[in-house]
Amino acid sequence: MCCCALFPLLLLLIFGTRATHQVNVDCNELQMMGQFMCPDPARTDHIDPKTQQLAGCTKEGRARVWCIAASEINCTETGNSSFTREVPCKWTNGYHLDTTLLLSVFLGMFGVDRFYLGYPGIGLLKFCTLGGMFLGQLVDIILIALQVVGPADGSAYVIPYYGAGIHIVRSDNVTYRLPRDDW
Repeated sequence: MCCCALFPLLLLLIFGTRATHQVNVDCNELQMMGQFMCPDPARTDHIDPKTQQLAGCTKEGRARVWCIAASEINCTETGNSSFTREVPCKWTNGYHLDTTLLLSVFLGMFGVDRFYLGYPGIGLLKFCTLGGMFLGQLVDIILIALQVVGPADGSAYVIPYYGAGIHIVRSDNVTYRLPRDDW
């Protein structure tokens, strides 16, 4: 074989193969979402079927889940690319949104929806005024459907994980609003 025929083969061998280099890091120090993915999509046990939230969600709204680091990143804690990390979640205490809406629509004039959510004072007021002359019942249906009114214990509604849950964004005195050009 002539050297002219070996030269392209040698170039292909040198530049065609990619060397992989594993980097050992503390995976709790990974910052960008491009460096890891939480929760690990290969695991199917991260959603609790009873609460429809991340398994192990605490009252503080945090859950520890298994994550996976990007390729070529090796975690020093586990010796492979998987690690655990705390992520935000919605703590639930068994109050279902669909049950609350049904109670509000059909028995809201008697305050049963507010008793169910843990507001006995407002429930008694609605019972005595027949749902605020049905106007209070209508307002409650809208507020519950928009998830503005939630359970009295501060928990979130049980809603399917990929369901119609909303995240209310609130502003306060330290919130910075970006000025628009037309203001």
